[in-house]
Amino acid sequence: MAKVTIMEHPLIRHKIGIIRETQTGTRDFREMISEIAMLECYEATRDLKLEDVEIDTPITRTTVKRLAGKKLAIIPILRAGLGMVPGMETLIPSAKVGHIGMYRDPETLAPVEYYCKLPADIEERDVFVVDPMLATGGSAIDAINQLKKHGCKNIRFLCIIAAPEGLENLQKAHPDVDIIVGSLDEKLNEHGYIVPGLGDAGDRIFGTK
Repeated sequence: MAKVTIMEHPLIRHKIGIIRETQTGTRDFREMISEIAMLECYEATRDLKLEDVEIDTPITRTTVKRLAGKKLAIIPILRAGLGMVPGMETLIPSAKVGHIGMYRDPETLAPVEYYCKLPADIEERDVFVVDPMLATGGSAIDAINQLKKHGCKNIRFLCIIAAPEGLENLQKAHPDVDIIVGSLDEKLNEHGYIVPGLGDAGDRIFGTK
């Protein structure tokens, strides 16, 4: 079964508390989403492999550690996932960025894919799929299905808020995908929104509602 990490870092808990508030404006909300993603990225990259490299310092020649030629990719689920990309790129600027576009059918709550653009060598990369909200899990499951069809083997999923139902569904569908969660909330309501949650992350990131 996949490893699930629920982040307990004080900075993450503090920032999630701020983005939950109704009065938090678009600019602050967007910045906080990016900062939380950066902190989660720190955890998600904890086991990247290193290699020894000889360099010259201003004082002497020495051996330092560098990432061992690891190819990484960040795949946001559109559109809310875009808000997590800048923070992650701060830590891993060489990562390629692909996009998977999905929306939730308002009647069935099922995900509908409308766009997929991935790096040409995606199957060779360690992939971080990102979406602020893991509600039913449908979009995450379908996005990962798409990536596996393209040959991806090393996939991790990062979200900021998760409902227990979505977490369970994602684990069942993809037991080989590790999951990093900022906060595990109480439940889904009858409309498929996470409780207590923070509303529609996409609308709040882009100021469209």
